[in-house]
Amino acid sequence: MSTVEAHPTLHTRVCDMFGCTYPIVQTGMGYVSDSALTKATTAAGGLGIIAGGMLSYDELKAAIEDVQAHTDNPFGVNMRADQPDIDKRVDLCISAGVKVASFALAPKQPLIEKLKNAGLAVVPSIGARRHAEKVAAWGVDAVIVQGGEGGGHTGAVPTSLLLPQVVDAVDIPVIAAGGYFDGRGLVSALAYGAEGIAMGTRFLLTSDSPVADAVKQVYLSKSVADTVVTLEIDGVPQRVLNAGTIGELKKSTGPRRVARAVRNAVAFRKISGTPWSAMVREGLAMKKSGELDWSQVIMAANAPMLYRSALVDGDPDLGVMATGQVVGLIDDIPSCAELIDRIVADATATLHRLGA
Repeated sequence: MSTVEAHPTLHTRVCDMFGCTYPIVQTGMGYVSDSALTKATTAAGGLGIIAGGMLSYDELKAAIEDVQAHTDNPFGVNMRADQPDIDKRVDLCISAGVKVASFALAPKQPLIEKLKNAGLAVVPSIGARRHAEKVAAWGVDAVIVQGGEGGGHTGAVPTSLLLPQVVDAVDIPVIAAGGYFDGRGLVSALAYGAEGIAMGTRFLLTSDSPVADAVKQVYLSKSVADTVVTLEIDGVPQRVLNAGTIGELKKSTGPRRVARAVRNAVAFRKISGTPWSAMVREGLAMKKSGELDWSQVIMAANAPMLYRSALVDGDPDLGVMATGQVVGLIDDIPSCAELIDRIVADATATLHRLGA
């Protein structure tokens, strides 16, 4: 735990709701936010979140047990509401005493109520004011608001415009994401009315992250202009490094794209052990939800293997690397404890300076 004496302003409703010391959230990044990164963040006083979307049920159970074996501090689990076994995963989180359930796409009201009744805080990520208003009406406890600077699936409105819109629209705690990496950013988010920040790329580039050193060095070499928002991964806008296979994906035609998606689906099924029946059900659920059309469902088969190639296999030339534009402002790889200490110290110094 940090020994930095934090400014009182840094204790927000998010700290009380999540049970963390500082209003700093490590997002649930697929293939990145494993138990090691989560427990390191949590032990340092932030809120660590296990990325459960790419894990099997048994892998998720093992990850939860690993975090709990190393820290008593509360942590979260990120889940996909459209997974075929989502009810089983929710029951696991409830029985294990997980504190926070986060979602990239908000779950429906019955699932929200089930989690809340069991004492979990439900925190979806949103990218538009109307989405924040909708999920707030459904009863979620807080929202993570990601602006267009953020990595992975993202929108077009920058954080500096989206954040005040959402803060003015809802009365639940708002956590700002997209472009944050230091204490000055935390203070700026608080000034807009947020009650904390969430960071992905900054936590990816820590010594506690499982990403291979060679891939981390690729990230560190990039500027703020070295990212691209593309539809080529799964048909939905994603911000990634302009590196690896992105150029090839942009050139691919419809038939080649479908062929690649099928190959990657076969490879992912073999590695993950996911039955074909479950994969088909998941595709149907994605289609039924209205979030994706059939062409996008087919393209979405690419995503797990494209990310796995870089983030798990450590091959930046063959994979895809999600990132925020903030990658161009990051130049080191501290531990989670060092990072959180630095952010808290910088934010405290900034608040004292403004107060003076």
